[in-house]
Amino acid sequence: AGETVYVDVREGRQPQLRAVVSRVIDDYLGLNAYMELSALRRLMQEGDTLSGAYLRVDPAMLERLNYQLKRTPAVAGVTRKDAAIESFNETFADMVGTMRVLYSIFAGLIALGVVYNSARISLAERARELGTLRVIGFSRNEVSFILLGELAVITAVAIPIGMLLGRLMVAALVEAAGSEAFRFPALVSTNTLLLAAGTIAGAAWLSAMGVRRKLHRLNLVESLKLRE
Repeated sequence: AGETVYVDVREGRQPQLRAVVSRVIDDYLGLNAYMELSALRRLMQEGDTLSGAYLRVDPAMLERLNYQLKRTPAVAGVTRKDAAIESFNETFADMVGTMRVLYSIFAGLIALGVVYNSARISLAERARELGTLRVIGFSRNEVSFILLGELAVITAVAIPIGMLLGRLMVAALVEAAGSEAFRFPALVSTNTLLLAAGTIAGAAWLSAMGVRRKLHRLNLVESLKLRE
């Protein structure tokens, strides 16, 4: 703000203008600049002319107004916001929804593999200790609680850290993908965070059930023969 810009107008009298930037706004589509109407008319040396208008219309009168505007010779075109949004949802939003489902499936499979392998490694490394607990009188459920409780704590700590890293990654990707003409806000909804947390929690639960079965089948004699 406060800087001076020079404008070469390409229509009408094509004047060369100089204006001072009063404020910079966030605009996600196009390269737009806004000016008070009276100041614009003064700089353009034009009278009470308009090239377009944004209207807030009663939904009950929308169809009638649209019909009348299209019958007006001086109106070059009419664009409805709801029609533009519907067109966007039919094309881009549907594609993004499909990609979201695919990415969720891939993320779930990767999470399942990582958590399950981590649990199996922990079981293999502590088989002797867990076997010793079984020999001295601990039940299968108690031994399972020790190992799976550790897995639950690690998962609970990892979920909020993953959410934070995910938000940072989204911001970085949106910043890298943006251009001067087209930009997206870096927004992560609560439903997305809940979906991510549910995916990790579900993967951890399935992994815990698989490791629990292996733990219940643990051969006490063989586990005690293992070296430290």
